[in-house]
Amino acid sequence: MPVMSTPAFSNAPIPPTRIHLIGYRGTGKSAAAQQLALRLGWDWMDADVELELRAGKSIAAIFADDGEQAFRDLESLMLAELVGRERSVLATGGGIVLRAENRELLRSGAIVVWLKAEPETILRRLTDDWTTVSRRPNLSTGGLEEIREMLSLRIPLYQQCADLDVDTDEKSVADVATEILNRLCSTDDV
Repeated sequence: MPVMSTPAFSNAPIPPTRIHLIGYRGTGKSAAAQQLALRLGWDWMDADVELELRAGKSIAAIFADDGEQAFRDLESLMLAELVGRERSVLATGGGIVLRAENRELLRSGAIVVWLKAEPETILRRLTDDWTTVSRRPNLSTGGLEEIREMLSLRIPLYQQCADLDVDTDEKSVADVATEILNRLCSTDDV
């Protein structure tokens, strides 16, 4: 079996050629995807950014102008285009798992990694992130209670889809990427 050339992983098998990151917004999917791709020498994509480029407007504007259903339809179309790219790391939107067909697409020929964090961490990250304010829909009822409610609905879907999960609380992006790579290269975890 081939081995990775990075010294830290020199005795470990190469992970699959597609990694898909799922999880609630604010768990670090985009940053981790970029870091993983850099370390692996792969491409990385952010499904939300690709969707915004295709639509010519922000996700917040899509929600406001066309509604959530139209956004979810665009999200599914974008996912179908992106999931087959070899040697790539894909950061998905937080609600991508809401549709069964999306969960199937995510799992087809890829390792799915669920990034998770405590609701308090998510709220802090969302509050501190300018892209949340400028590009993403606001929390509708607001705050911690909404995050907890959304997580209670989505956690079973993330669990159903994920090959492994990684807690991102109190971890740097580099630490998250290292943990993912270590776990992917371990035959016990995947």
